[in-house]
Amino acid sequence: MSSDIKQSIESTIESIDKELRDISLKIHENPELGDQEFNACKLLSDYMEEKGFQVTREVAGLKTSFLAKFSNSESGRRVGFASEYDALPGIGHACGHNLIAIQGVACAVSMKALMDSHLVQGTVVLFGTPAEESSSGKINFVKEGLIKDNVDVALMLHPMAQDVLYGRLLAMDNIEIEYFGKPAHASMAPWEGVNALDAMVQAITSLGLMRQQILPTDRVHGIITNGGEAPNVIPSYVSASYRARSLTKNQLKNLKTRVEQCFKGSAYASGCEVKVKWRDMGSIDDVFMNDAMTANFKSYMENEGITYQERSKEEQIIVASTDFGNVSYTVPGIHPMYAIHTDAGNHTKEFTDASKTVAAHKDTLRASKCLAMTAADVLMNDDLYKQVVADFEKGKPQ
Repeated sequence: MSSDIKQSIESTIESIDKELRDISLKIHENPELGDQEFNACKLLSDYMEEKGFQVTREVAGLKTSFLAKFSNSESGRRVGFASEYDALPGIGHACGHNLIAIQGVACAVSMKALMDSHLVQGTVVLFGTPAEESSSGKINFVKEGLIKDNVDVALMLHPMAQDVLYGRLLAMDNIEIEYFGKPAHASMAPWEGVNALDAMVQAITSLGLMRQQILPTDRVHGIITNGGEAPNVIPSYVSASYRARSLTKNQLKNLKTRVEQCFKGSAYASGCEVKVKWRDMGSIDDVFMNDAMTANFKSYMENEGITYQERSKEEQIIVASTDFGNVSYTVPGIHPMYAIHTDAGNHTKEFTDASKTVAAHKDTLRASKCLAMTAADVLMNDDLYKQVVADFEKGKPQ
């Protein structure tokens, strides 16, 4: 990479440092749940418009989404970044989405500056993607063709307690379960009832036994959302919400079948009726990290003093799941995790507190500069792009 391009990326991001900090804190101080991020969406989309991007709001059928685009060449390659800005119930931005919001903005604005200076040719897109923690807005973007039609590659960052490139981001689906029994007095005539709670308890026991035979990388977890109304009434209605996760989307298909059988089998045994429903939007895919772009990003981070474990060790780290997985199977993508000076895990109050610190902000901008440099290399370096495409077409072992 030429010094002109590197300097442009660094100086552009540094020039909007205070603006990015202001955006981050406003989002952090006003946490909004998925599909309700009206203030965050307006804040981000208005800012991108002020920076000269063509902004389309409410895309992919989502009221709190946007797509910001700038191009100086119809024939150049197209890079995309993603911002997230939804919070978690009760603990706010415990996954640092206020930081994810600004990393996308920083990268996109720095790419536009390169294009304005005619240092690179191409198109840059920022996808404003709501509800990562709940209804998975990026799946809408994929299904509506907004990813494949607008970009050739997609990149984003995610904060956590350590710097990780190949931590496992699992395929996932959510199942809603309802059992229907028959009420009766639990003391006077329990034999007249059909106990929906018994069906649920038996299903949960079956899941526990099933864990002996599932893969070490599989995860099954959930909650009972309705366990009955009164202790002296045989519960006639019980419901639960569970999640199944696997290393790959193909492995998830097998796990889903077994999970569903546990819930249906206990209905048969208890005499209850059962309804099960997986997510309408479909499963979240595992993240398919593009090796060529990952290596490029890693080199820039290492120049900043960041060190990584060997890939084989990183792949032992089970992180979570993200709808960016669906993006990564649509176009070549990377989703590196970067440290923000905390020992706390994501989805904790301590991580909420860490995500608003000055240190976390600086960590985010440093990683954003490196991600932007990788995007610039994709735009300029034909050999790199050929390898990016080759890695993508080779596919991920399932």
